[in-house]
Amino acid sequence: MARGLKRTFEGVVVSDKMDKTIVVMVERLEKHPRVGKYIRRRVKFMAHDEQNECKIGDRVQIIESRPLSRHKRWRVLKIVEKAK
Repeated sequence: MARGLKRTFEGVVVSDKMDKTIVVMVERLEKHPRVGKYIRRRVKFMAHDEQNECKIGDRVQIIESRPLSRHKRWRVLKIVEKAK
């Protein structure tokens, strides 16, 4: 049986205070079913950053992985854009 594709998200690093862990805020637009207006939805993910190279404000891509700790189920795939 083939394994499914792992989900990937792109977001902004909002915290890097932990060792080898970052918090990534992913934002998406969702259409309201009745009004038809687009609503901005945000969710935070804890992601594993092995080299501690991500800083606050960096735009990163994260990928789903096995549970690494109580809250971490994501790994940093790549840094898309460094913070200015």
